[in-house]
Amino acid sequence: MAGLALLLLALAPAHAADGAVAEPDDYRMENFKAPTPPTLKGARVVDTPAAEALWRQKGALFVDVLPRDVKPANLAPGTVWRDKPRDDIPGSVWLANVGYGVLNAEMDGYFRRSLEEITGGRREAPLLFYCLTDCWMSWNAARRALTYGYTAVIWYPAGSDGWAAAGLPLERATPRP
Repeated sequence: MAGLALLLLALAPAHAADGAVAEPDDYRMENFKAPTPPTLKGARVVDTPAAEALWRQKGALFVDVLPRDVKPANLAPGTVWRDKPRDDIPGSVWLANVGYGVLNAEMDGYFRRSLEEITGGRREAPLLFYCLTDCWMSWNAARRALTYGYTAVIWYPAGSDGWAAAGLPLERATPRP
Protein backbone atom coordinates (compact mmCIF):
# COMPACT_ATOMS: atom_id res chain seq x y z
CA MET A 1 0.00 0.00 0.00
CA ALA A 2 2.84 2.40 0.84
CA GLY A 3 4.44 1.67 -2.54
CA LEU A 4 1.21 2.50 -4.36
CA ALA A 5 0.90 5.75 -2.42
CA LEU A 6 4.47 6.73 -3.37
CA LEU A 7 3.80 5.90 -7.02
CA LEU A 8 0.63 8.01 -7.07
CA LEU A 9 2.46 10.87 -5.39
CA ALA A 10 5.24 10.68 -7.98
CA LEU A 11 2.73 10.79 -10.85
CA ALA A 12 0.67 13.66 -9.43
CA PRO A 13 1.31 17.19 -10.73
CA ALA A 14 3.83 19.08 -8.61
CA HIS A 15 2.35 21.85 -6.49
CA ALA A 16 4.10 24.37 -4.32
CA ALA A 17 3.26 24.64 -0.63
CA ASP A 18 0.76 27.42 -1.39
CA GLY A 19 -1.13 25.21 -3.88
CA ALA A 20 0.40 26.82 -6.96
CA VAL A 21 1.75 24.61 -9.74
CA ALA A 22 5.50 24.20 -9.31
CA GLU A 23 7.74 25.05 -12.24
CA PRO A 24 8.91 21.80 -13.84
CA ASP A 25 12.51 21.05 -14.82
CA ASP A 26 11.57 20.30 -18.43
CA TYR A 27 8.86 20.97 -21.01
CA ARG A 28 5.25 20.00 -20.41
CA MET A 29 4.61 16.97 -22.61
CA GLU A 30 0.82 16.48 -22.36
CA ASN A 31 -2.37 17.95 -20.90
CA PHE A 32 -1.44 21.38 -22.22
CA LYS A 33 -4.71 23.01 -21.11
CA ALA A 34 -4.09 22.95 -17.36
CA PRO A 35 -3.00 25.34 -14.61
CA THR A 36 0.50 26.70 -15.18
CA PRO A 37 3.20 27.75 -12.73
CA PRO A 38 3.51 31.41 -11.79
CA THR A 39 7.17 31.48 -12.88
CA LEU A 40 9.49 30.66 -15.76
CA LYS A 41 13.20 30.70 -14.89
CA GLY A 42 15.06 33.20 -17.05
CA ALA A 43 11.92 34.94 -18.27
CA ARG A 44 9.93 37.89 -17.03
CA VAL A 45 6.32 36.99 -16.21
CA VAL A 46 3.73 39.73 -16.76
CA ASP A 47 0.09 40.26 -15.91
CA THR A 48 -2.47 41.93 -18.17
CA PRO A 49 -1.72 45.57 -17.18
CA ALA A 50 2.01 45.02 -17.81
CA ALA A 51 1.31 43.24 -21.12
CA GLU A 52 -0.97 46.10 -22.16
CA ALA A 53 1.71 48.66 -21.30
CA LEU A 54 4.26 46.78 -23.42
CA TRP A 55 1.75 46.56 -26.27
CA ARG A 56 0.87 50.27 -26.16
CA GLN A 57 4.57 51.26 -25.97
CA LYS A 58 5.53 48.74 -28.67
CA GLY A 59 7.96 47.45 -26.06
CA ALA A 60 7.94 43.80 -27.19
CA LEU A 61 7.18 41.56 -30.13
CA PHE A 62 4.01 39.63 -29.28
CA VAL A 63 4.08 35.95 -30.24
CA ASP A 64 0.89 33.89 -30.12
CA VAL A 65 1.63 30.15 -29.98
CA LEU A 66 -1.89 28.69 -29.88
CA PRO A 67 -1.92 25.39 -31.77
CA ARG A 68 -3.80 25.31 -35.05
CA ASP A 69 -6.36 22.60 -35.60
CA VAL A 70 -5.26 20.13 -38.24
CA LYS A 71 -7.74 18.86 -40.80
CA PRO A 72 -8.44 15.22 -39.95
CA ALA A 73 -7.10 12.83 -42.59
CA ASN A 74 -10.15 10.56 -42.36
CA LEU A 75 -12.90 13.09 -43.13
CA ALA A 76 -15.68 11.68 -45.27
CA PRO A 77 -15.55 12.80 -48.90
CA GLY A 78 -17.44 16.06 -49.37
CA THR A 79 -17.07 17.11 -45.74
CA VAL A 80 -16.40 20.84 -45.51
CA TRP A 81 -13.44 21.73 -43.25
CA ARG A 82 -13.08 25.20 -41.85
CA ASP A 83 -10.21 26.34 -39.67
CA LYS A 84 -11.34 27.53 -36.28
CA PRO A 85 -11.00 31.34 -36.25
CA ARG A 86 -8.33 32.80 -33.96
CA ASP A 87 -8.47 36.28 -32.51
CA ASP A 88 -5.22 37.43 -30.97
CA ILE A 89 -3.62 40.57 -29.60
CA PRO A 90 -3.30 43.12 -32.43
CA GLY A 91 0.13 43.15 -34.04
CA SER A 92 1.00 39.65 -32.85
CA VAL A 93 2.75 37.03 -34.92
CA TRP A 94 0.96 33.68 -34.71
CA LEU A 95 3.49 30.85 -34.64
CA ALA A 96 1.08 27.93 -34.41
CA ASN A 97 2.13 24.60 -32.93
CA VAL A 98 5.54 25.64 -31.55
CA GLY A 99 4.56 25.11 -27.91
CA TYR A 100 4.49 21.34 -27.77
CA GLY A 101 6.92 19.61 -25.42
CA VAL A 102 8.79 18.03 -28.32
CA LEU A 103 9.17 19.63 -31.74
CA ASN A 104 10.15 17.63 -34.79
CA ALA A 105 13.04 18.98 -36.88
CA GLU A 106 10.71 20.77 -39.29
CA MET A 107 8.77 22.57 -36.56
CA ASP A 108 11.94 23.39 -34.62
CA GLY A 109 13.41 24.92 -37.79
CA TYR A 110 10.23 26.89 -38.41
CA PHE A 111 10.29 28.26 -34.85
CA ARG A 112 13.97 29.20 -35.02
CA ARG A 113 13.66 30.85 -38.47
CA SER A 114 10.52 32.72 -37.48
CA LEU A 115 12.09 34.14 -34.32
CA GLU A 116 15.23 35.07 -36.28
CA GLU A 117 13.14 36.89 -38.90
CA ILE A 118 10.76 38.73 -36.58
CA THR A 119 13.62 39.92 -34.35
CA GLY A 120 15.92 40.80 -37.22
CA GLY A 121 18.49 38.47 -35.68
CA ARG A 122 18.57 40.42 -32.40
CA ARG A 123 18.69 37.88 -29.57
CA GLU A 124 18.11 40.72 -27.08
CA ALA A 125 14.78 41.76 -28.70
CA PRO A 126 11.93 41.53 -26.18
CA LEU A 127 9.63 38.63 -27.11
CA LEU A 128 6.29 38.24 -25.31
CA PHE A 129 4.82 34.73 -25.59
CA TYR A 130 1.18 33.93 -24.95
CA CYS A 131 -1.60 31.51 -25.76
CA LEU A 132 -4.72 31.13 -23.61
CA THR A 133 -5.20 31.15 -19.84
CA ASP A 134 -3.98 27.86 -18.34
CA CYS A 135 -2.11 26.93 -21.51
CA TRP A 136 1.31 25.30 -21.29
CA MET A 137 2.02 26.00 -24.97
CA SER A 138 3.18 29.54 -24.21
CA TRP A 139 5.25 28.38 -21.22
CA ASN A 140 6.97 25.74 -23.37
CA ALA A 141 7.55 28.15 -26.27
CA ALA A 142 8.98 30.86 -24.01
CA ARG A 143 11.26 28.31 -22.34
CA ARG A 144 12.42 27.06 -25.72
CA ALA A 145 13.18 30.63 -26.87
CA LEU A 146 15.44 30.95 -23.83
CA THR A 147 17.31 27.80 -24.90
CA TYR A 148 17.71 29.33 -28.37
CA GLY A 149 19.60 32.19 -26.75
CA TYR A 150 16.94 34.90 -26.60
CA THR A 151 17.64 37.03 -23.55
CA ALA A 152 14.53 39.21 -23.16
CA VAL A 153 11.80 36.57 -23.02
CA ILE A 154 8.49 37.61 -21.49
CA TRP A 155 5.69 35.20 -20.65
CA TYR A 156 2.07 36.36 -20.42
CA PRO A 157 0.19 33.45 -18.81
CA ALA A 158 -3.29 35.06 -18.98
CA GLY A 159 -3.02 35.04 -22.77
CA SER A 160 -5.71 36.25 -25.12
CA ASP A 161 -8.38 35.15 -22.60
CA GLY A 162 -7.04 37.55 -19.97
CA TRP A 163 -6.61 40.24 -22.60
CA ALA A 164 -10.24 39.91 -23.75
CA ALA A 165 -11.52 39.79 -20.15
CA ALA A 166 -9.86 43.17 -19.58
CA GLY A 167 -11.83 44.61 -22.51
CA LEU A 168 -8.75 45.01 -24.68
CA PRO A 169 -8.94 44.67 -28.47
CA LEU A 170 -8.39 41.47 -30.41
CA GLU A 171 -8.01 40.95 -34.15
CA ARG A 172 -8.53 37.98 -36.46
CA ALA A 173 -5.24 36.18 -37.04
CA THR A 174 -3.72 33.76 -39.49
CA PRO A 175 -0.66 31.65 -38.71
CA ARG A 176 2.69 32.76 -40.07
CA PRO A 177 3.62 30.53 -42.99
